[in-house]
Amino acid sequence: MKKIIMSTIAVSAVFFTLTSCKTDFDTDVKDIPVTKGEADFSRYISMGNSLTAGYRDGALYSSGQSESYPSMIAGQMQLAGGGAFKQPMMPNDVGGFIGIPGFSGKLTLQMVNGSPTPVESAPAAALDIIAAGGPYQNMGVPGARVAHLLADGYGNPAGLNPAAPTANPYFVRFASSATTSVVKDALKQDPTFISLWIGNNDVLLYATSGGADPNAPITPVDGAVGVGFTNTYAYLVDQLFPAGTKRKGIIANIPTVTNVPYFTRVPAMPLTGLTDAQVTQLNGGYAQYNAGLLQAKTLGAINDAEYQKRLIKFTAGAVANGAVIVDKDLATVPGLPKYRQTTSKDLILLPASKVLTPQAGGGTSVPLDDKYVLTEAETAKVLAATTSYNAAIKKAATDKNLAFVDMDAKMKELNSQSGILWDGVKYTAAFVTGGAFSLDGVHLTGRGYGIVANEFIKTINARYGSTLPQVNPNKYSGVTFP
Repeated sequence: MKKIIMSTIAVSAVFFTLTSCKTDFDTDVKDIPVTKGEADFSRYISMGNSLTAGYRDGALYSSGQSESYPSMIAGQMQLAGGGAFKQPMMPNDVGGFIGIPGFSGKLTLQMVNGSPTPVESAPAAALDIIAAGGPYQNMGVPGARVAHLLADGYGNPAGLNPAAPTANPYFVRFASSATTSVVKDALKQDPTFISLWIGNNDVLLYATSGGADPNAPITPVDGAVGVGFTNTYAYLVDQLFPAGTKRKGIIANIPTVTNVPYFTRVPAMPLTGLTDAQVTQLNGGYAQYNAGLLQAKTLGAINDAEYQKRLIKFTAGAVANGAVIVDKDLATVPGLPKYRQTTSKDLILLPASKVLTPQAGGGTSVPLDDKYVLTEAETAKVLAATTSYNAAIKKAATDKNLAFVDMDAKMKELNSQSGILWDGVKYTAAFVTGGAFSLDGVHLTGRGYGIVANEFIKTINARYGSTLPQVNPNKYSGVTFP
């Protein structure tokens, strides 16, 4: 629940694979007169979470907001009668909130011990209230789940109590009142066209915590409005597009976590090239644990499959060794910690790269905490929820006859070996060097948001007969290298 033109030119030359001038957005209409088709773009509002707000590099900051995908779409809509599009701009280009825990400034790439490393910035300013400058048409709220868009008081400053938060500081900034909801503030503007991309955080917050944060559960698929994803999402869409409305819109599904660098950057079996001496030392360090494991098997406390699963054994040479982790889902055996080594079906999260070092001993002499790993069992829960969520989103689009963007498919394409081409520049889901994802490994760069904007525009044109031209992702910013 995020870059400067100087560096993007160099990055293109050094890190992006340049091929022919082929572009993967073959349905562009740049040579056709711009028309609105059946749609009315005069009052366009975008709704969603951090992806909609323009969040990147672990924060919301002004230059990132300027390259949000809704602002790109709005610029093209203005060529076909679209109106003004105002965003609740942050007061600086660093982001974060002084005095509110958990809201640091943006990540920047710096040289640390000879290697380019994302480094967190201190927050640059206290929370500012800018409701008087509204209304705002970009209503993306970082951290929001589906139910949050419907929640009265989600922008109430009194709800920012860290012990039991009921409000979101990003919505507190621009909410029209302490009692309103995101949906109510959107509908006050009587929008003629709405884009909606929401649902990621209903599963992503669980996934990015490695399933370890009790305050970030997966939203149940079923349940009443405000509890279950399916009914809450359907109710949200019904509020935005009630029966008989002439309002048009577009909604998007959510990406699968296995296509996002935060979950793919660190190999699941990250330890290779161990020497005989290292293996002897490491295996010796777990000798007592392994002996206890063998005793538990001998006494019948665990079966052989469980024994083999939990046995810690490192191998020297060109062999990929799993990292030692704490897996809370392992069976409880008195006197034994819940240790095992990762397999190819686990996902080691991006923050683990800071502790998977010889100095820190993470994954070797020191088991990785649960928060650093999305285990195979946890990943299965995430994938099952995502599949169900996306079915509900597609059904809502069909029921309301809205345009539907398959962003899950687009992110899979981005994560493929071929990636996505625009005017000879290849974009992939590779961390930093792929050009599309920012330093937090979840949110996109300006160029990545350009890819998203084009997918929305292409789908709007196909559904409503408009001829909005696509944007050029290459003109937006990527990752700034030191």
